[in-house]
Amino acid sequence: MEQPVIGFVGLGLMGGNMVECLQKNGFEPVVMDLNKDVVASVVSRGASEATSGKDLASQCDIIMLCLTTSDVVEGLVYGDNGILAGIKNGAVVIDFGTSIPASTRKIGADLAAKGAGMIDAPLGRTPAHAKDGLLNIMAAGDKDTFDKVTPVLNILGENVFYLGDLGAGHTTKLINNFMGMTTVSAMSQAFAVAERAGVDRQQLYDIMSTGPSNSPFMGFCKNYAVDGVSDLGFSLANANKDLGYFLKMLEDLGTKSVIGEGTSLNLQAAVDTGNGQGNVPEIFDYFVELKN
Repeated sequence: MEQPVIGFVGLGLMGGNMVECLQKNGFEPVVMDLNKDVVASVVSRGASEATSGKDLASQCDIIMLCLTTSDVVEGLVYGDNGILAGIKNGAVVIDFGTSIPASTRKIGADLAAKGAGMIDAPLGRTPAHAKDGLLNIMAAGDKDTFDKVTPVLNILGENVFYLGDLGAGHTTKLINNFMGMTTVSAMSQAFAVAERAGVDRQQLYDIMSTGPSNSPFMGFCKNYAVDGVSDLGFSLANANKDLGYFLKMLEDLGTKSVIGEGTSLNLQAAVDTGNGQGNVPEIFDYFVELKN
């Protein structure tokens, strides 16, 4: 695919920086977002704005989505003026968000019926990495379709993993986030228990960090629980959403996770305190106040 026309929907912290990366590499994307100030900024650098999913899809060879939920993705794809209504034969939709795998496979099948392809490609790392083309990308879908868009994925990602059939990327991301958010919840509660028991939290970190429990996640938890610095750029609301998706995926697989249910319960309770936009290690505050 020679210099494809790229459409990009979702110009939040991650998506906006990904578009900037594409623009620095010579692309002039067609974009959509509800935040018109962000759209104006991107357009000032050479992008153009689409009026609908149908309008965007009719112009583009690759349609990139960086959206918040499966419901939002489905609404954009299936709406009266949605992507499916305007998709071109041979075009490829790439979903960079974190979605329910069953939804991804359904959309992929409906796109295939129109002669288009789909790749699910959830992301790892931060918006700063996105701006510099250093993301981790967990991509899945038809191999020929993946190969067609790999040159563009390599612009956005330092590490691009091909994981097999459509949905495997979102499955892997949900497993990854289950592990990560469960770890952060457990470590944050460890610091909260120390606080309630009168144990010095810095000393607890000094001890735990010399053993096998040490990890970057422990560092993020310590930074907030001990130093008051909230520097893991992933919100409690997003973590709560992803754990819900993880549990839905397990239900679709005919199994369950009691551990995951516990993590989800605690994340939901922390969100219910009004701190959903806080970073995940801020669940420490919920645990400090938790009573039986």
